[in-house]
Amino acid sequence: MDSQLFLDTLLQRSPPHILEHARLVLVPLGLAVLLAFPIGVFLTRPQYRRYAGRVMAVLNAGQTVPPLAVIAVFLPFLGLGFRPAVIALTIYALLPIARNTIAGISSVSEDVKEAARGMGMTPWEVFTQVELLLGLPVIMVGIKTSAVLTVGTAVLAALVGGRGMGAVIFAGINFFRPELILAGTLIIGLMAIILERLLTLAEWFILPRHLR
Repeated sequence: MDSQLFLDTLLQRSPPHILEHARLVLVPLGLAVLLAFPIGVFLTRPQYRRYAGRVMAVLNAGQTVPPLAVIAVFLPFLGLGFRPAVIALTIYALLPIARNTIAGISSVSEDVKEAARGMGMTPWEVFTQVELLLGLPVIMVGIKTSAVLTVGTAVLAALVGGRGMGAVIFAGINFFRPELILAGTLIIGLMAIILERLLTLAEWFILPRHLR
């Protein structure tokens, strides 16, 4: 293995692709949170619980369909590049966030909520100050799971012109250069670790001191 090519790829060729990959991760992850979190919240409300099975079945289907198949569906409408990759990655990231939102909020016992209502809290205060805060660690696990999955899956965006670190890895595959594959894989692993740590830090700041 050419160590000079490995270092050159790691330090000079990869930085522009790292920024592209970060965009391919953060945009779908942000969209997935904006979509899946409200879905999870609504499915924990008594009047909407009867729809939980059907909605989760749809989200499960979105998780099982390969991202490239989703891209192929939208290809005639959106063409190649960033947009179809974002749609595929967003759909792929929905399930863990919705599932953990439901699990986190549902894990708060009725006794705790009843005690909060007995203290004079409004339904909105019970939700934001009791259910949401107590369920936040489980919800954040879902967001972190989606983040790590998206970092890895975003490699496939390079196959449809989405670029990112996948461009480095697939160049290594096409030209039989393990240095490129190793450098790209190492950077993706570091990105997943850093993003997971940043989300953990955000959770630490959000949670009240007595719940950390």
